[in-house]
Amino acid sequence: MFIAGLTGNFGIGKSYVLSVFKSLGSIVIDSDAIVDRLLKDEKVINEIKNLVGNRVIGDDGLPDRKYIAKKIFSNNRLREQIEALLHPLVFMEIDSFIDRIKNKDKDRLVVVEVPLLFEGDYRDRFFRVITVHTTQRTAIERLKDKGISRNEALRRLKIQMPIKIKKKLADYLIDNNGPKQRTRKQVEMIYGSLIQDMREQQAS
Repeated sequence: MFIAGLTGNFGIGKSYVLSVFKSLGSIVIDSDAIVDRLLKDEKVINEIKNLVGNRVIGDDGLPDRKYIAKKIFSNNRLREQIEALLHPLVFMEIDSFIDRIKNKDKDRLVVVEVPLLFEGDYRDRFFRVITVHTTQRTAIERLKDKGISRNEALRRLKIQMPIKIKKKLADYLIDNNGPKQRTRKQVEMIYGSLIQDMREQQAS
């Protein structure tokens, strides 16, 4: 089984790229979807309440992700505590899933979306890493479409590793500044290259 990591910064369009890899036949793992599931776990909820306070719980009884984001992006210590809580649990879920499928799907490409792949020093978990990138202006515009103000978007982007460094650290790059069809063509080319990488690894 050949495992690739997919990363980038806020507002860059990683979810769309992940969906294209899936449409091409990859097994995909969305870390944000795992976090959504973890935030429904009673133990995790209690841990977050201890860190953030009872106001973090919304009317549905679950942690309010927007409230959490507002808190952690203005408090580095709290952000580090939340990451220290969630990241190991996310990778436990990822590892468990891969263990379940590795014999049945040993000839499949697996693409794992990890926003903080380089910040968390997770590079060694993957055979190859793909960085999705856009200009800061494009990222800010996309975040504004999601209801995030320019100032808040800049604050979120500032706490992440600069995208120019992530580009240098990656094995493959996807420029997501343009239309989706152009992005898809890049993903198709990289998918083919990754399949070749996988075959070469299996033959060695």
